[in-house]
Amino acid sequence: MVHHTLDPIYDEFSEILILGSMPSIKSRKLGFYYSHPQNRFFKVLASVYNEPIPISKKEKINFLKKHHIALFDVLKSCDIDKSKDSSIKNIKVNNFNNILKNSKITKIFTTGKKAFELYEKYCYKDTLIHAVYLPSTSAANISYSLEKLIESYKKIKY
Repeated sequence: MVHHTLDPIYDEFSEILILGSMPSIKSRKLGFYYSHPQNRFFKVLASVYNEPIPISKKEKINFLKKHHIALFDVLKSCDIDKSKDSSIKNIKVNNFNNILKNSKITKIFTTGKKAFELYEKYCYKDTLIHAVYLPSTSAANISYSLEKLIESYKKIKY
């Protein structure tokens, strides 16, 4: 059983929430979201907002807060083989009430099909905000080029 160990990133000005499924092994080890060196999440967001790619944890948090983006994950715990979403089972979902109550979030996006499916199945009934699917920025998602990811992620600005 793997337990989610990262705090949500948000503040009272957050307007959108981006949810993954569960942090990867590398992200859990490094203590921050999308920390695998091949993950394209922050590269994609930087391009969407036409800004330099944030590198340090502090730069990433400042970038997210500047653009009113909150980050968290759908799952609180699960059984998972390495970091493969396709292997996820025995799930417990996170509660989003505090984040939603203490922010201005009106839109929720998910990174990857599994996060989208899990959120819609288990979390929508509590939040009453449907998620918008975004493709995974993982290097394992080879069907999406960087350009295609950037184009898909532009919807978070509107």
